[in-house]
Amino acid sequence: MALLIETGMSGWMTDAEIAEQVRDQFPQADIRTPDAIGNPDEITMMAVVGLNPERVAQLPNLRLVQKLGAGVETIVRNPALPGHVRVTRLKPDAPAREIAEWFLAYILRAHRNMPMHEAEQRMAAWTPVEPKYTPDTVVGVFGLGHIGARTARMLRDLGFQVKGWSRSRKDIEGIDCRDGAAALPALLAECDHVCAILPSTPETVGLFDAGLLAAMKPGSQLLNAGRGDLIDETALMSALDAGTPGHAVLDVVREEPLPAESPLWRHPRITITPHVSGWHLGDAMKDVAENFRRLGAEEPLLHEVDRNRGY
Repeated sequence: MALLIETGMSGWMTDAEIAEQVRDQFPQADIRTPDAIGNPDEITMMAVVGLNPERVAQLPNLRLVQKLGAGVETIVRNPALPGHVRVTRLKPDAPAREIAEWFLAYILRAHRNMPMHEAEQRMAAWTPVEPKYTPDTVVGVFGLGHIGARTARMLRDLGFQVKGWSRSRKDIEGIDCRDGAAALPALLAECDHVCAILPSTPETVGLFDAGLLAAMKPGSQLLNAGRGDLIDETALMSALDAGTPGHAVLDVVREEPLPAESPLWRHPRITITPHVSGWHLGDAMKDVAENFRRLGAEEPLLHEVDRNRGY
């Protein structure tokens, strides 16, 4: 059995760098990269960011696809992936912490009136404006999985009022947790900032449509570091024009890279970052190596995805 490392992307870690890190954890493992793939019949596991359907067709004995990250919707929905192939994801703390920091950075940017002060500096204008008061500021975290719970706890510990939402009931100390679709409109109306960190599933695609956007608190901020298809982007621009919400910060969008002609780039109430909220994997290669070992030993896998549910 062999493990193929094929990220399917550029501008991040190379296949060779990842292979070396996994090999450090499992020295005796047969680990390959696309430039030295060897006999494809021997490959039983792939570690990827994006799944290449053509490659899948070349691997008749593939048993496991390991996502080098959290979001797996493009893998589990890929018609080229045979039904018997299992899917696992990573749950490292490093990118979860970084994504929480990304939310915090843009919340504080608005919280402390930084865009206004920067604009005032360009005009040599000295205009003191009261910043928001943290204990009076409500932040909603939509999605209370590994990353969302990390974000909620960080914001809670800084003194924000944190309210969380998930499909099923969650309990996190010091956080007002709500669940179910019926709870969404009322919760959105309470939040000064809404942090979206939901997976992409049939239930969440387009969740933030015109109706839910209209339920948001006027002037509030919507931040999305979950999946790009959570938001109806056309509806978002119309909602922003109406001031509900007042601003959006998007680290993920429906089409990535975002085409230069997209109106999202030029909307005055949208801030875009190029899917960089969570970057480093920390010690996550331990889990990749461990899943390869477990696959060979016929042991339960770490962080296996229910392909029917999509997470």
